[in-house]
Amino acid sequence: MTEPAYGSFAQWYSDGHLAHYVRTMKSAGDIIHLLEAAQPAGDMSDPAVPDLVLYQDLHGGSRVSGDMGGGRFNVRSEKGSFFLSAPHFANTVVVDKEHELRSVSFPLAQWQSVMDEAAGGQSSLDYQKLCMGAFASPTIRSAVRNLWALCDEEGAPSRLLAQAAGCEILAELCRLGGAPFSATKGGLAPWAERRCLELLRTHLSEDISLKELAAEVQLSPFHFSRMFKHSLGVPPRVYLTWLRMERVCELLAQTDLPVTEIAQEVGYSSNQVLARVFMKHRGVSPSEYRRVVRGPGRPLITLGVRAPLEGRQ
Repeated sequence: MTEPAYGSFAQWYSDGHLAHYVRTMKSAGDIIHLLEAAQPAGDMSDPAVPDLVLYQDLHGGSRVSGDMGGGRFNVRSEKGSFFLSAPHFANTVVVDKEHELRSVSFPLAQWQSVMDEAAGGQSSLDYQKLCMGAFASPTIRSAVRNLWALCDEEGAPSRLLAQAAGCEILAELCRLGGAPFSATKGGLAPWAERRCLELLRTHLSEDISLKELAAEVQLSPFHFSRMFKHSLGVPPRVYLTWLRMERVCELLAQTDLPVTEIAQEVGYSSNQVLARVFMKHRGVSPSEYRRVVRGPGRPLITLGVRAPLEGRQ
């Protein structure tokens, strides 16, 4: 292992010689960093950073050779293939053609305990196995795709989104590395489910974190995320969006608040962000929704609202 020359992968790509190839960079504090870049053929090596870095080749067809912490490899990358770079390791990577990539980097200080838990008490990730070139994972591909789609809608990822996606990705990496990974056997206790839903409803305007929700019911974020999905059928981040859409519909129908104020009340950074999310989930703009439900002679209805599942008693 090599002592890190940069404080994070995001810092390296911001300050290093590859910075001008970056098209998009988003961060959720010190939880995760997202990057998209269009790079030329040649030496794409990175210095040692204290982050675990997952790369995805968006188009494939490249010959990739080097060492990312698991030993030398020389492979042909396919569209959507992943590569994993070990933390504290100065990787050597040569790509034979122009390529586009996405990356998700996990600062080790934030994620080591989750990795240890996901690995079932073993010595966390098996870098010798996972950092040996290209690999495929439908689970990770879906998680990364959803993460980017939500970021495109809402801007920088919330802490809840970042932590939930990170737990899902790291759990799958541990499984691929041979950890004794088992399916969730049960969901949240009824009292814990009620408490979580109450917190989500009363903190719609805040950037509540997975860690905070888990602490309320005395669980680790890793286990809480899996148990919540088992109980409610969707991850906490999806359920939060449902609750926000429910509240937006109520405010549009029952108040004269401007859309900008409604956006702030439910935790969106602007009316433009709210409009994008609302259109996706309700099929109309907030203004059109208000016009329809408050038209002359029309009852106050909740057009298109699908109420979230309530906590089971």
